[in-house]
Amino acid sequence: MILQIAILITGLLLIIFGANYLVDGSSSIARRFGLSEFVIGLTIVGIGTSTPEMVVSFISAFNGNSDMAIGNIVGSNILNVLLILGVTAMIAPITITRSNIRKDIPLNIVVTLLLIVLGMNASLFSVGENMLSRLDGLILLCIFVWYMWRSFRSGGKEETQETEQAPAKTYTPLAAALLIIGGLTALISGGRLFVNAATEIAKGFGVSDKFIAVTVLAAGTSMPELATSIVAAVKGRGQLALGNILGSNISNILLILGGSALICPLSFKGITTVDLGVLTASALFILTCAYTFKEKQLDRIEGSILVLIQAGYMWYLIANL
Repeated sequence: MILQIAILITGLLLIIFGANYLVDGSSSIARRFGLSEFVIGLTIVGIGTSTPEMVVSFISAFNGNSDMAIGNIVGSNILNVLLILGVTAMIAPITITRSNIRKDIPLNIVVTLLLIVLGMNASLFSVGENMLSRLDGLILLCIFVWYMWRSFRSGGKEETQETEQAPAKTYTPLAAALLIIGGLTALISGGRLFVNAATEIAKGFGVSDKFIAVTVLAAGTSMPELATSIVAAVKGRGQLALGNILGSNISNILLILGGSALICPLSFKGITTVDLGVLTASALFILTCAYTFKEKQLDRIEGSILVLIQAGYMWYLIANL
């Protein structure tokens, strides 16, 4: 147990240092190539910080463990919004741009609802089984390709014009690329150490695969997003933090669950309506934040509400072990 705790701490330190380098490198790349930090967060950073989820879900799919593959993504997406975005907003309020409201946040909602519609056929339409088939996986992957094309084509110039960016150091393209690669390497390595140690500790208490996936694995694989978003908030890069969360959640569903379903059809039997309800509510909450309290901003009050909802969801999971 002592060894596992030491590994856990080592993984956490790697995640923190990796997040710092990733944010600096990504911000520099965004400015140098005329892309907004939101688009960089939505694509490069969002996908990069989702790599731990990809590793866990793909391996779980290869092993035929649907509870682990789907539970990891559902739990991660809930945690990304409720805990990570909540804590980030508590540190520094996040501006929500017109483009976020018109395109990016609705896309996250649509992708979340699409996952539920595809995966819950039997419950919703009395057709087939509650599972993601290989055809469903292919559909999700095709949408992911379109999403990436759309993101880079837009360039995010609207967000750059709408938000005031805090001054930050600009690196040469090579130095920025090395910071991104080094940051992602540290994040992924640290995330794997954290996940492995946390899983071993949790298994020592005899809990189920689904509970481990939705809680321990989801928290562990979301550590890169947490560290990256917090560091981005501290550095005054709120759009990078928001793009990181939205990009991670969209990639988790389209790329990771799409790819996992191609490897092996994924059953939704282990996922409850409460899990999917909280997942949907978390996606919708981001949009409502643009119109409540201080408009076009995810402020500290809303961030606190998100964290409290996460605490309530965790209490529910523990109470229903």
